[in-house]
Amino acid sequence: MIKLTVAIITYNEEKNIGRCISSVLSIADEILVVDSFSTDKTEAICQEFECRFIKNPFVGHIEQKNFALNLATHDYVLSLDADEVLSPELLEEIVKVKNHFQFSGYRFNRLTNYCGQWIHHCGWYPDTKLRLVKKTNASWRGVNPHDILELNTAHDQVGFLKGDLYHYSYDSIASHINQTDKFTTIAANAAFNQGKKSSFLKIITRPLLKFLRDYFFKRGFLDGRYGFIICHINALSALLKYAKLRDLQLGKKI
Repeated sequence: MIKLTVAIITYNEEKNIGRCISSVLSIADEILVVDSFSTDKTEAICQEFECRFIKNPFVGHIEQKNFALNLATHDYVLSLDADEVLSPELLEEIVKVKNHFQFSGYRFNRLTNYCGQWIHHCGWYPDTKLRLVKKTNASWRGVNPHDILELNTAHDQVGFLKGDLYHYSYDSIASHINQTDKFTTIAANAAFNQGKKSSFLKIITRPLLKFLRDYFFKRGFLDGRYGFIICHINALSALLKYAKLRDLQLGKKI
């Protein structure tokens, strides 16, 4: 049986971290928490579970998660966010994998809870994630704040596990809007640094296309009132990103 490190990054996650850690106790040979100098009870809660707790300055989501991946004691790593929990079925699947790690990595679906409701559409499900890997075969990539764990070569094979990764995202509409504002600033700065361009046409069309895709083609309407709200905030995210990027091009602060 392989030994497994569960790696989690945190910043002021006292509301979530205990639930996350509790869900992996039966499979983790090491629980590694990389914290960005939390000011709440995150560290104290992690100490109760006897986690390996490391403090590291936060530069970006990708950088912090790669730091955690490289710091793992064991060769096999399950990477989680503090607001994620393994479902019972997914937990059983990972127990099987520990006995026979056949692939370079494993994917599974993520199901999001929004204001107390599970969201099965809106482009939010199945939201398949690669999270269980042999650490020498994978690294975090993407564009901040949208980190993606990917295998290093096309020759690395990926398995799929049954069960869901439960994601407890936003407990209020206000928190979703605030996070959207924060993340679109990070995304706009990252796009600007990569030389990407915005325009008045993109500011107009990208939010509309985003809403049409998520609400109609991704069947967000089946998630009722919250589906409608999520799709509108998704569209707002596109609006803010391209509007902020345009302001950066014009030399303005965002």
